[in-house]
Amino acid sequence: MSELVKYLSEGDHPVEASLRPEPTVQALKERIDRGYVFVKFTDTKGGTELGVRLDPEATDLSKADFDKGTGTVHLVGNLTLDYVKVRCIADINLETLSGQGHLEPVEA
Repeated sequence: MSELVKYLSEGDHPVEASLRPEPTVQALKERIDRGYVFVKFTDTKGGTELGVRLDPEATDLSKADFDKGTGTVHLVGNLTLDYVKVRCIADINLETLSGQGHLEPVEA
């Protein structure tokens, strides 16, 4: 397991929703509706941006009000980082488009 995967798997880390061209709640909602979001871990050298295919059953949007831009989204999805299958879990505050997250290695 790489140092990066190990580091991001230990405890929670600061994350932000990586949205282009403009970071807005509506842009995040569109990405969630498509089932694919970019989450950036900001406490690594230069930041680590990961593309996450969302797991609709594990992702929780019940505490989010996208119209008002308030609340939080609980995003869960799988990806491969440095040849290791991992699950990304991130809680994003809609007011700041940032929050906390971590990785969990997935057994093959």
